[in-house]
Amino acid sequence: MLANMEHEIYRQIEETKLLPLYTATDLTCLDRLEEILVKNEVRFIEVTFRSNLALDAMKKLAQSGELIVGAGTVRTLKEAKDAVENGAKFIVSPAIVPDVIEYCIKHDIPVFPGTATPGDIQRATEYGIKVVKFFPADIYGGLKAINALSGPFYDVKFLPTGGINEDNFMEYVQNDHIVAVGGSLIISESAIQKDDGETADKTLKSLVDKIRA
Repeated sequence: MLANMEHEIYRQIEETKLLPLYTATDLTCLDRLEEILVKNEVRFIEVTFRSNLALDAMKKLAQSGELIVGAGTVRTLKEAKDAVENGAKFIVSPAIVPDVIEYCIKHDIPVFPGTATPGDIQRATEYGIKVVKFFPADIYGGLKAINALSGPFYDVKFLPTGGINEDNFMEYVQNDHIVAVGGSLIISESAIQKDDGETADKTLKSLVDKIRA
């Protein structure tokens, strides 16, 4: 069985161009997070397993139906299953995790395995996966590496995270080999806490405006 690359989520992420990566340590920020994302028409959020509130955050954010919630930093089959049970509609891993990939394919859940080398990408394509996470992008060569890897892997697109910032994100977004960029630069808990999301809202609006310009 191979991945269903016709799943609507792949197209929607490519249209949005931004995949916010969010680590929740304070659930009281989630209403404001959702409000800011919806206001700026960024309907995706990747909630990472980097905190013990991850599942609670996924469940809360999925309740309204306003956002497409995914799970990030998924390293085990149990995490993948728990995430889906709590409302996650897609899975992002930091590496190639066969159990996670096979579970997602079986249940028609979009999965973005983490890759950094030709060997990683080849393993992903053997599952029929044509969109992979490229992480950490800055450490592994950034756009130069992605452009080089796109030679032999001409049918694969990338979701880079790591080292992408407001100054360079448009270079990534405008690259034909990239579906979207991910990271906490898009929005973060600390940015929301700073001034009840005022700065976070302005930052996200700025990113979205640049993409639409």
